[in-house]
Amino acid sequence: MKPVHCLSRPRHHRLTIQIGTVFCLLLLTFGSVLSARAELVYLDLTASNMRKVMVAVPSLVNSSAPGQDQARGRAMAKLLARALEFHGFIKILAPEQYGNRQDADWKSLGVDYVILGRYATTASGMMIEGRLLDVTQDKMLVGRRYRGAVKQQDEMVLMLCDSLIKEFTGEPGISRTRIAFISDATGYKEAYISDVLGLKLRQVTRNRHLVVSPRFSPDGRYLAYSSYHTGNQNLYVTDLSQNKITRVISRRPGMNLAPAWAPDGKTMIVTLSKDGNPDLYIIDRQGRILKRLTSREGINVSATWAPDGKSIAFVSDRSGTPQIYIMDMKNHRTRRLTFQGNENTEPCWSPKGNLIAYTGRINGHHQIFTIDPAGTSPPRQVTSGPGEFESPTWSPDGKQIALSRRLGDKQQLYAIFADGRGLRVLFHLKGNQSYPQWSCRPK
Repeated sequence: MKPVHCLSRPRHHRLTIQIGTVFCLLLLTFGSVLSARAELVYLDLTASNMRKVMVAVPSLVNSSAPGQDQARGRAMAKLLARALEFHGFIKILAPEQYGNRQDADWKSLGVDYVILGRYATTASGMMIEGRLLDVTQDKMLVGRRYRGAVKQQDEMVLMLCDSLIKEFTGEPGISRTRIAFISDATGYKEAYISDVLGLKLRQVTRNRHLVVSPRFSPDGRYLAYSSYHTGNQNLYVTDLSQNKITRVISRRPGMNLAPAWAPDGKTMIVTLSKDGNPDLYIIDRQGRILKRLTSREGINVSATWAPDGKSIAFVSDRSGTPQIYIMDMKNHRTRRLTFQGNENTEPCWSPKGNLIAYTGRINGHHQIFTIDPAGTSPPRQVTSGPGEFESPTWSPDGKQIALSRRLGDKQQLYAIFADGRGLRVLFHLKGNQSYPQWSCRPK
C-alpha cells in the first residue's frame, strides 16, 4: 500500500481565514507528494477563541461501478469523518443535512471544506482517493490517492486522514497511533493494545497474573511491561510484529519495574530493588546494567525521558513525600520540580519537550497537571470533576493526553486536550482499563 501522488498541481497561493478575532494563515501544500519543495499548512490550534473548522465528508463514490456498493462508500466516509474529528479542531457536518451527496450547495450550508472521495476495487486490490475542496474559493486544494489490498481499506482511509491533517497543521495526524493499557476483562490484569479509535483490540499477554506498566519502544515494534506470573515482578519485552517472541529482560530479586525506553531505543531506565532500596538503573536491551542513576536516596521510580535524551524526570520521596525531580543525564545533577501538594507522581514528558504531565493529589483526589520542565511557571491543572484521574500519557503530536479515570467501581481510559478541553471516553470495553501509554506514529 502506498500513496501515489497529488492529483493536481495548482499554483501556490495563500489563504487567510478570520476565526473570531484570530487570523490563521494557511499555507497550502500543492505539487507531488514526492516533490522536494512544498509549503505546509498552519492553523493556530492553541487560540482559545478559535472556532472549529467545518468540514463535510460525503460518501465516497464507487468509480468502478457508479451507483453500486454505497454501503462501503458510506462506511469509509464515516471512518474518515470520525478520524478527522478526533484531532479536535474539526467539526463534521452531519451527512443527513445534505443527503450525503457530493454535489450539495456547500456555501449555503456554512461549510469551510469538503473532502470529495472515490474508490475502485479490482482483482488486484483497491484504490482510495480524496480531494480537499476549499468552499470559499471553490477550488480543489490538494488530493491524495492510495492503493492496497481490500483488507487494508481502513488503514488507507486513516492514511488519507493523517495526510489531510498535515495540510491543516503542518504535521501528520495521529489516527493510526495506538494505545497500550492494562485490562481485567478476563478476570486477570493483562496487557492490551488498541488503535486510538477503538477499531481493533489486541490482547498481548495471557499470563493469568498481574501485569503493569506497558511501554512501547520508540519505533512501536516492542512492548515492555512487568509481570508477576513467575511469583516475582519481572520485566519482559514482546515483539509486537508477531506476538509470539517474549523475552525476559530482568528477573532480579525484588522490583523490576516501569521500563522507560531511551529516545534512541537502545537502552531503558528501570527501577530495581535488588539491593533493597528501589533505585533507577540504565539497562540495555539484553537486560545488562550499564549504570546506576540513584543510590538509596528514598524510593526512586517512574522515569520518563526528555525527547532529546538529555534529561529525565522521575519520582522520589527523598524529601519526605513523593515529588517529581529532573536529572541531567550528563552530570546526574538532580533538582526538584514539583512543590505544590504532598503527592506528585507518574510524570510523562511531552514529545514536544515543553511540558511534563503528571498525577497530583489535590483536595483528596487525583488530578492531571502539566508543568514547564524548567519550573519557571506554576503547574496547570488539566482535569477537574469527580473521580480519580491518573497515568497521563501524551499523544505523539503533543496536543492530547490519555489517562485513566475511576468513577465509582468503573475505571476507563479517557483523552483530553492539553488545555483541558474535550474530555471524553476513549474505549467502551468490558472490565476496567488502566496504565495507558500512547505509541509513536507508524513509520
